Amino acid sequence: MPPARTRLLAGAAALSAGTLLLTACSGSSGSSSSSSHDAINYALPANFTPNWILPIGTAAHLNTNNISIANTLWEPLIAYDGSTGKIGWNKAGSVATDARFAADNKSVTITLGDRHWSDGKPITSADVKFWFDLIKANKSEWAGYNPGKAPDNWTSFKTVDARHFTITFDRAYNPQWMLANELNSITPLPQHAWAGGRDAKQAWTYLNDAAKNISGYASNPLWKTTSGPYSVKSFSTAGKVVLTANKKYDGGEKANIPTVNLLPFTTADAEKNALRSGSVDYGYIEATDLDQKDSFTAQGFKVEPWSGWAITYMPYNFNNPAMGAVFKQLYARQAIQHSIDQASLAKVVLNGTAVPGYGPIPQGQASDFLSPVQKDNPYPFSNDTAKSLLTSHGWAEQGGVMTCSEPAKCGEGVAKGTKFEMQVLSQSGSAVTDNMMSAIQSSLAKTGIKFSIKTAPVNSVLSQTPQCTSGQSICKWQLSFFGTAGSWYFNAFPTGDSLFQTGGGSNFGNYSNPAVDKLVSASTTSSSNQAIQDYSAALAKDLPVIWLPEPDYQISVVKNGLGGFSQDSLANFHPAQWKWIG
Repeated sequence: MPPARTRLLAGAAALSAGTLLLTACSGSSGSSSSSSHDAINYALPANFTPNWILPIGTAAHLNTNNISIANTLWEPLIAYDGSTGKIGWNKAGSVATDARFAADNKSVTITLGDRHWSDGKPITSADVKFWFDLIKANKSEWAGYNPGKAPDNWTSFKTVDARHFTITFDRAYNPQWMLANELNSITPLPQHAWAGGRDAKQAWTYLNDAAKNISGYASNPLWKTTSGPYSVKSFSTAGKVVLTANKKYDGGEKANIPTVNLLPFTTADAEKNALRSGSVDYGYIEATDLDQKDSFTAQGFKVEPWSGWAITYMPYNFNNPAMGAVFKQLYARQAIQHSIDQASLAKVVLNGTAVPGYGPIPQGQASDFLSPVQKDNPYPFSNDTAKSLLTSHGWAEQGGVMTCSEPAKCGEGVAKGTKFEMQVLSQSGSAVTDNMMSAIQSSLAKTGIKFSIKTAPVNSVLSQTPQCTSGQSICKWQLSFFGTAGSWYFNAFPTGDSLFQTGGGSNFGNYSNPAVDKLVSASTTSSSNQAIQDYSAALAKDLPVIWLPEPDYQISVVKNGLGGFSQDSLANFHPAQWKWIG
């Protein structure tokens, strides 16, 4: 799963009172306006606390902030981002300077820049090989792992010399897909400082155990050997992170601002009041606060929507012992999707800052990947259609809730008397999310589907809704939502191998369809866009998840004079690109 992104996002949060900053923004006491231009205060999304420093993602540590921070400390081999206004390879922020594919597209030879670690040691092919060996030996624990994809499809790593190496593939791949979706997941790691004579299994355990100690991030010598433009000055368990410029950095994105304060908030109201008090230089408001735009511009801020290359959805848990059998019935998923009034959600709840999404390809930006089937919405909103689907398959309304009365029609595994009742575990801290879940609850009720809502911080949502088998106690979850700012941000090529291929690393609900697996694989090897359009059409129809409107990542509120960058549509933030220009 490429960090750019197989990534789950949640959160463009809400806001609260300047007087609440010290209590609602844990660990941010002492932060003040950055009028000296030696520092910047950046607001993290509400309830989206950084909790991982290791630049290798595991299932419970995929939030966007973790990835952005790690990429600032350890630069990726090949950094893809949209910080220039267009998604592409950002060579200034990459350790590699060139990637040459063989004529048959079955291998690539990569050149490293003349770069050094913060302790002065050169960055070499051995540091890339260290990452490669870690992933090969521990692939099942890597959140980016999808069977058949990296590292399975990387058959060998050959060191040419200190600054050149060749990776061989199991077949020919589309070079652009390979660069943007697999090779960009590689991060050179300081083998001389981190391996310590351990083999790949032992080193994995050692590094992951160290990464669990958040309070030790600033003091542990392990994390002081970096390659990026910043290093960690402090990192609190409450989520406040202070980055300081790495004076030994010799790459192409040298820090312009010496100190970066990343500030956590428990609610969006707290963040909004911090903006108003002058304690935040780069923050956000929710879509529901757009009517307050003029008050922020009057205080010296720009209000700029941050659009994203993303999709938004609620995954089903197909292995849930109570409702999994119902979720496996296509007609049931169709009834649910017909009950979602995406147009109203986008216009009213999200205040026009979202577009309806009907499938696995982002629809907020024009692309050649989107199929006509997905674009035209195969399941338009209609409670009547949804009800008819259920009643024609053996369901009857009892006490306002659809109940299976004819199990032969309800489908395999659906017992007589089963009530169409389902619960979502949804991220907390956002009024927009709360309002959207309530609107969905009301709409589903009109179909006869009972929808209950439970909330938790996004890190808890991710950890409590993992892949599971029906016999596991953790498999009690039914639906999950972590996407106020978009559930999944793609790389330049919006492949579905992590999300919807059988066994995909972020296929949380264990969706499986052999025909879709073939389409996903075809999209990664074919140079024609027809393959990915076929995939788009198939999943728009098969509904592996509940499709929801795709919102802007956030409505940014940026202090006048801060510039020099575009907001990355892949949803990374890039502190080294920020600069005070006025």
